Amino acid sequence: MRARRAPEAVTHAPTIESLLDEERSFPPPPAFREHALVRDEGVYEEAAADPEGFWSGLARELLWTRPWGKVLEWDPPHAKWFVGGRLNVSENCVGRHARGPRRDKPALVWEGEPGDERTLTYAELSREVNRMANALRSLGVRKGDRVAIYMPMVPEIAVAMLACAHVGAIHSVVFGGFSAQALASRIQDAGARLVVTADGGWRRGNVVPLKATVDEALASCPTVERVIVLRRTGKDVPMAPGRDAWWHDVVPQQPDHAQAEPMDAEDPLFTLYTSGTTGKPKGVLHTTGGYLTGVYATTKMVFDLKEDDVYFCTADCGWVTGHSYVVYGPLSNGATVVMYEGSPDFPDKARFWDLIQRRGVTIFYTAPTAIRQFMSWGEEWPRRHDLSSLRLLGTVGEPINPEAWTWYHRAIGGGRCPVVDTWWQTETGMIMITTLPGVDAARPGFAGRPFPGVEADVLDEEGKPVTSPHEGGYLVLRRPWPAMFRTLWNDDARYQSEYWSRFPGAYFPKDGAKRDRGYYMILGRVDDVIKVAGHRIGTMEVESALVSHPAVAEAAVIGKHDAIKGEAIVAYVIPRGGAQVSEQELRDHVVKALGAIARPERVIVTPDLPKTRSGKIMRRLLRDVAEGRPAGDATTLADPAVVERLRRSFGESP
Repeated sequence: MRARRAPEAVTHAPTIESLLDEERSFPPPPAFREHALVRDEGVYEEAAADPEGFWSGLARELLWTRPWGKVLEWDPPHAKWFVGGRLNVSENCVGRHARGPRRDKPALVWEGEPGDERTLTYAELSREVNRMANALRSLGVRKGDRVAIYMPMVPEIAVAMLACAHVGAIHSVVFGGFSAQALASRIQDAGARLVVTADGGWRRGNVVPLKATVDEALASCPTVERVIVLRRTGKDVPMAPGRDAWWHDVVPQQPDHAQAEPMDAEDPLFTLYTSGTTGKPKGVLHTTGGYLTGVYATTKMVFDLKEDDVYFCTADCGWVTGHSYVVYGPLSNGATVVMYEGSPDFPDKARFWDLIQRRGVTIFYTAPTAIRQFMSWGEEWPRRHDLSSLRLLGTVGEPINPEAWTWYHRAIGGGRCPVVDTWWQTETGMIMITTLPGVDAARPGFAGRPFPGVEADVLDEEGKPVTSPHEGGYLVLRRPWPAMFRTLWNDDARYQSEYWSRFPGAYFPKDGAKRDRGYYMILGRVDDVIKVAGHRIGTMEVESALVSHPAVAEAAVIGKHDAIKGEAIVAYVIPRGGAQVSEQELRDHVVKALGAIARPERVIVTPDLPKTRSGKIMRRLLRDVAEGRPAGDATTLADPAVVERLRRSFGESP
């Protein structure tokens, strides 16, 4: 990374300042390319020439009970894919494998935080899904009903999701870190009839009281008629007579076979709630045929998935990554999937590396936040373990800064594993921008190219393409893709106004980006852009500059109100391994990397940041601290006390 000054020829203010230059490039290792599923440019050319034919060919690799009559109906902003076709997602993910040569292949290899473990073959997983499907039907669940799932990362969460798909129920998985109020609002909006939960789950040696949270939430959820409770921790929990039933009393005695519900390609598969600017969660609705085609294809091609791979994605099924790349994408490909219940630092900071070594993991997919956390813990933890089984690394969830990318490539991948940096969203359903590891050179900080069949662009304020690689703009998607969400549950007007009105005819994901030689660098959410004295600066670039300092493991940057400049940059920094560094040194480092316009007004050095249990930094709480406001809701934080510690640090710093 090096500093760059905007060229003199630029006479207008760019949409978003792009201050970070990154020239390093990592081509696929020759041995990897030689054996890759996709190893030449032809796939991009094929998809560009005939996008519908490209997606149709991939969809035909799935099991359909009735073929489609038309690949795509596009009436902007509404799309229908594989019109008239029928299939069942559970049959594609489990049933067809259980009846074939993968019958005895491990499907889920699970490890609980206390150390307990289970392996389910495809035959065994099929039996569990069929039993749960019969249990749901015995409790009155039918096609189109909504089922809320609020569980720890145990095999039964995947079983419950797949069983809903089997009977045609629409599942709504709610992350187990959400509060009772947040859970209630999602159940109410979906109108769920049944909830699947557990007595609790394990996190850093403690029990997360899931059933107690459900009981509190259901006090205001009159649509819920029944609750199925998995015994996970053995803790005593109250059971409401006539409403609550133990999993072990309802599911195991059910028949091993359940008829799969024939589903139209456009029938709903699930809703998943994501935060919105109004504070009301948005129920993102995904359907059956297009979604499954998208996650099947991207799992296969982006991860270069082979029959003998052992695939480990660290995401929780409460998030879209868990849906697409723990359950539906890998299982539709017949992969062996590693699932882990708890925290990466329990009982010590080597938990992931120990798991990779023991399980022979070949593909590892995690978040930049986690990677920066690993950096702060130090290389001695991965260095103690044999990670030679790894052959491909991936990142997901947010832009990854170049220093974290190169650390991941070197310290975890040993410099031999391609790294796929994937950009996508809850709304897109599938990976949209990345590299194909057998074709494309990876460039740290750049997600890569649009996946074949995906058409992206970068626009300025007036909706015109940004042509300079030194200017950022607004990322848009110009044509429909199979896994796109179809609407927002019960709120199509909001779907249209929030995603399709800013640039008519194009989907606007509210991310900034820049484009260089066909590669896209994601600059972060446009609402995370800081406007300093008329310059729009992406937080990702300032965070990348800070993390490039050898003493810094992680950084979070926000803008605070400034009466003169409009906004001022405030940075919160976690040092590496107890390193000592001054605020002034870090401010100067940013100036050297990006220029004086990006100089932070304040840099707060702190041992921790406000993060959810999934590792997401809650930047709105950092803004509350910087602007002296009372902190907003912190119930989903892994450590709620961190906000007050930051407030004290902010006041004590000069």
